[in-house]
Amino acid sequence: MKRIAQKSLTRSWIMFLLVSLSMATVSAVASSATLKIGDSYGGGIVLYVDATGQHGLIVAKTDVIAHSSGKVAGFYSWYGAKVAANAFVEGYSDWFLPNKEQLNQLYLNKQVIGGTVDTYYWSSSESDTNNAWGQDFTNGEQLEGRKSNGSHVRAVRIF
Repeated sequence: MKRIAQKSLTRSWIMFLLVSLSMATVSAVASSATLKIGDSYGGGIVLYVDATGQHGLIVAKTDVIAHSSGKVAGFYSWYGAKVAANAFVEGYSDWFLPNKEQLNQLYLNKQVIGGTVDTYYWSSSESDTNNAWGQDFTNGEQLEGRKSNGSHVRAVRIF
């Protein structure tokens, strides 16, 4: 009877170890599949990933074009840009206009992300009541512009 109990205990222990090892393998595979800049994810393209690999920033796949407030399609005043960036895109409604640091990340990774044009893009960062920060995507310069000027918009969201 004692020998049967030991065999049963041994089998149980072996099953526990096998299940534990398989769970560790699944966990290792999941952690090695972290997102990287340029991956398609969450309705857009990964723009930034934090050190944990679990959180970051997604940029919309394209500039916001429809319903622009300027005379040329795709150009928005700063106020119009803030509204346009909040569009419902790819099934998500939490898009927003990036701040100037987030916009700079887009500029630095524009080759990987794709779809940007060599023009000015608005950020959500204000410099004063009449001006806000934008970025020239031809050379990367960040500069202040009148909020009534027209610039492009690329929305972002957090994951």
